[in-house]
Amino acid sequence: MADTDRLAQQMRFILEADRLKEIFRQSLLTQSRRRENDAEHSWHLGLMVIVLAEHANFPSLDRLHVLKMLLIHDLVEIDAGDTFAYDEAALAGQHEREARGAERVFGLLPADQAAEFRALWDEFEAKQTPESKFAAALDRLQPMLLNAHTEGAAWRKHGVKLAQVRDRNAHIADGSGALWDYAANMIETAAAVGHLER
Repeated sequence: MADTDRLAQQMRFILEADRLKEIFRQSLLTQSRRRENDAEHSWHLGLMVIVLAEHANFPSLDRLHVLKMLLIHDLVEIDAGDTFAYDEAALAGQHEREARGAERVFGLLPADQAAEFRALWDEFEAKQTPESKFAAALDRLQPMLLNAHTEGAAWRKHGVKLAQVRDRNAHIADGSGALWDYAANMIETAAAVGHLER
């Protein structure tokens, strides 16, 4: 028989996670052109792990570990909100806001799961392990893909320049040289056709 207290805590967490669907990002969806929500972003990243893991710089990559990290890493934004990648003022306090969110949101879980999820989030933030480097690469690549395939909508709306995109996302190469080559070519093409200002 299930531990009813434990199950109740897990269900509270699952219901709280539903709030991620209400956190909207700056990236637009390629078809409807509405803003993507964090849950959609997380799903897309999970799919990217399954499809693109062969391009990681690390042959012994633990794909399940990457998948778990990417599915939970944005849950902190239920409290912290989404921080636009090119908003320097908001980026300054991002980690502290998100750490407080991690404490509360993961703290809804039973202690063992809360500790596991917090460790996964901390690992993602540190970007030191092969899995976290690849996870971070996908997390940066996904919004670039959406921007490049919506005529640079979010880039143009916020006056983002090519150098900013290159500088902010160059660490994709730490997780996958092949994906960074693809991304670098993609943003150069976006600039060439006028979707990203030089």
